[in-house]
Amino acid sequence: MYPNRFNRAKSIALSLGAALGLFLLTGCNVGITNLTPSVLAENPSQIYTISTRITPKSINIISSSLAVRIIIDGQSFPMRPSDLGNKIYDFDYQLPAGRTEIAYYFLVNYKFEQQGVIRDREEFTDVIRSKIVSRYVLSLETNRGPVGARISVLGRGFTATDTVSFDGTSARTVFDSPNSISFFVPAVDAGRNYKVELIGANGTSPIGTFRVDPTSLLVSPTELTLSRGQTQTLTFTLPTPAPTGGILLDITTDAPESVIMPEVVVPAGSTSATINVTGGKPGAGTLFLKGFGTGEVTVPVTVK
Repeated sequence: MYPNRFNRAKSIALSLGAALGLFLLTGCNVGITNLTPSVLAENPSQIYTISTRITPKSINIISSSLAVRIIIDGQSFPMRPSDLGNKIYDFDYQLPAGRTEIAYYFLVNYKFEQQGVIRDREEFTDVIRSKIVSRYVLSLETNRGPVGARISVLGRGFTATDTVSFDGTSARTVFDSPNSISFFVPAVDAGRNYKVELIGANGTSPIGTFRVDPTSLLVSPTELTLSRGQTQTLTFTLPTPAPTGGILLDITTDAPESVIMPEVVVPAGSTSATINVTGGKPGAGTLFLKGFGTGEVTVPVTVK
């Protein structure tokens, strides 16, 4: 009876050992981490670097035997150790003309020692996809400024129909070139951050975060009384010189038929702008300028 129990226990132990050995042989001994962004910015050479990090998880792996390859378009290519080190491997892929997506997976071959026996192993990832985009934002010229400041955005693939939005508030946008657009900070509340986005026919792209700084503005005279056809000057003065691109004063009125005036821009480096205001149809109203001082500057206007 006792020998039978011993033999049974020995048999169970051998079975568990064999199962454990099979687990070690078939388990995942190498971590494969994709380091390539899912969205890649288009470049003129159409060459894109695909990267992965290979992390051995077992001391039984023979490190010198690691061979990392990428399978792309049905072809297998060796990947080279990256200059960045840290177990990173790179491959430069020349994208064929007309393609806007790359589909690939990583394949790792290595030798694995188990109970004194060296075996060959192979592991691979699922298929990974990266899209190539021709329209993207690189950077904001600056990430803060007052209402009315002109701010440049650098990138690629801009069109004349693109507009900039501040948390849903449209900003006046100027198309400079396919690689640059500008916008004037809209009349929003100062002293807070806004999410800035680029909106166009190709969808919405994040630009970044912009902080609108408070500033004051003096207007002289503080009210206007005109006869029909009469012209009077109106001067707007800032406390500091306007930045590069100038400051656009987005002035509105509730009496558009009574007030005739041009657009107001304080030139870069200047602290003031003077314009002519001409009386139109007799009536009374107000000029409104938001985003300055306590939130809004008003100038009453009467046309006799």
